[in-house]
Amino acid sequence: MNKSFGKGLESLIPKKKAKEEPAQEAKKEAIFSIEVEKIKPNPYQPRKEFDSDGLKALAESIREHGILQPILVARTGDGSFPEYQIIAGERRLLAARLAGLVQVPVIIKDPSDKDKLVVSLVENVQRIDLNPMEKAEAFKRLQEEFGFTQKEVADICGKSREAVANTVRLLELPEEVKDGVRGGKISEGHARVILMAKEPQIQKAVFANIIKDGLSVHGAETLVHKFSVWQPKKRTIQFIEEFKEFEDKLKEAIGINTLKFGTEAGQPKLTIFFKTKKEIESLIKRFS
Repeated sequence: MNKSFGKGLESLIPKKKAKEEPAQEAKKEAIFSIEVEKIKPNPYQPRKEFDSDGLKALAESIREHGILQPILVARTGDGSFPEYQIIAGERRLLAARLAGLVQVPVIIKDPSDKDKLVVSLVENVQRIDLNPMEKAEAFKRLQEEFGFTQKEVADICGKSREAVANTVRLLELPEEVKDGVRGGKISEGHARVILMAKEPQIQKAVFANIIKDGLSVHGAETLVHKFSVWQPKKRTIQFIEEFKEFEDKLKEAIGINTLKFGTEAGQPKLTIFFKTKKEIESLIKRFS
């Protein structure tokens, strides 16, 4: 990540100030009161779900003390009908609406789309942990839409490159497993263990067992190893036309039409399909 972008990002991210600094800060950053209804959600916000109990508690605090830290917004409307889009502070805005506030304090910035995503990501990662799947999707978006390397994503979020890579890999999981991570049914540690199983069907089976038996991460790891040791061999039978003459003769000889000649692993194989138990008993009587 180039240095100029890093410096620009620092100017966008709101920081808590020491008690003796508010007057100085007010000179640097103009704070405006904006109607809540004029502020729109940030499409680059990685957080998709907000804890309802936490929002209610924050709303109570806002009713009592007000919003202590301004919300960061970007201007999106024209001069006649100005509108604003959140860059950082969506949780505060939602709580302010719950608290019944008509206006909220904001600082207006003019960031790029890249800045909007990065600031939203950093704010959530550093202050309130994102859901692991939300984090994975945000990391991937930074890479695919904005050309960040995993190392740059790691530097921005204060993570190791390996941690970023492992989180992004969660997106390879089957949908039902990803939903389990989003819903808090399993932890990110569980999800990483499930990734150790390469086959989607085994991953789903391990996930189901974690939920059913309340397995710990270590218990899930043991289960994955068991699946890896025992895997049923796939047996495929190829039915081919050259045995058609033999099939017809056998059908006439034993009086059963539901049989088929084929090959398995290069060896001829005869398969007889029975519709009922009575058909099996009838064939045994003929040969006995």
